[in-house]
Amino acid sequence: MSNAVIETEEHQALRAAVAALGKRYGRDYFTRIVHDDAHPDALWAEAAKLGYLGVNLPEEYGGGGGGITELAIVLEELGAAGCPLLMMVVSPAICGTVIARFGTEAQKATWLPGLADGSRTMAFGITEPDAGSNSHRITTTARRTEEGWVLNGRKVFISGVDIADATLIVGRTEDSRTGRLKPCLFIVERDAPGFQRHRIDMELQAPEKQFELVIDEVKLPADALVGDEDAGLLQLFAGLNPERIMTAAFAIGMGRYALGRAVGYAKERTVWKTPVGAHQAIAHPLAQAHIELELARLMMRKAAVLYDAGDDMGAGEAANMAKYAAAEACVKTVDQAVHTLGGNGLTREYGLASLIVASRVARIAPVSREMILNFVSHQSLGLPKSY
Repeated sequence: MSNAVIETEEHQALRAAVAALGKRYGRDYFTRIVHDDAHPDALWAEAAKLGYLGVNLPEEYGGGGGGITELAIVLEELGAAGCPLLMMVVSPAICGTVIARFGTEAQKATWLPGLADGSRTMAFGITEPDAGSNSHRITTTARRTEEGWVLNGRKVFISGVDIADATLIVGRTEDSRTGRLKPCLFIVERDAPGFQRHRIDMELQAPEKQFELVIDEVKLPADALVGDEDAGLLQLFAGLNPERIMTAAFAIGMGRYALGRAVGYAKERTVWKTPVGAHQAIAHPLAQAHIELELARLMMRKAAVLYDAGDDMGAGEAANMAKYAAAEACVKTVDQAVHTLGGNGLTREYGLASLIVASRVARIAPVSREMILNFVSHQSLGLPKSY
């Protein structure tokens, strides 16, 4: 895929360098890590050493001084090589961005250097059993005390809590003026008393595990609150837009990997003396997959550029559209790739069958495609709400 028209030389160089790193590890490394119930520590460490993990974080804290545009390139290329790092979505993209934009100087000094060099990671906790990602229905509450805060609640499907040094928890505090609850963000260290995690048994094959969190009277210092207590929604969406952009990058990378395997097979697999890729029943669906991935990538690029330019409203619309388009393209591409290989597409040797489950993650998380359609119908088209 050529990017000369829409990417700078620096971006093209970054893409090529990350692609080379991904090629050195590849799908076999990723599959072995999952089989051993381990974590991709070697790839994470090398990506960090090369400056890729913190490419979006401020230079004064050890980052690359870039933005979500650059970080999305990194994740996409690792995904295209078959070895995506899901914690990039959470640690530098969501948590790093929120702390860089809204954290206190002490919080920035404490967390950003480690997030940038990969020595520290942070998880993100918003989803709840009964609320999903609806911040208006979140029941995790923060009660102010003389010493700071006390958190109570539950979270579910939280990635990487076992390896993260802390989790950025979305809770709700009471507005002293109105009595209404408003969302706020708190840094909760992994070993905080009352902060319990339980692994969820998933069909998804990934090195990053999913957890349910039980937050039982977790006592936090006053400085655990990130940013301004009255700007919770602004700060929350400052993290959610990068999450959607990075999820799009994750999906596009996965789709590119699956498409590459299918195209390679279609060129070599011969039936009745003709490569199966010569038949339009095979060639046309693969061409459609390529087109849809390219279109999704363009919207992802738009969303990242808008976000990095400080246009939060414009980025919100584009990020949701990019996530939707990338997820749909990824699911269709993986399905067609498996179908192209026939029975071989279901074997472990070719490594595509596991992507059937993995590709659907982008449709479901961090927000379902139906909620994105709601967002676009309400916010973009001005249609009335049904709820």
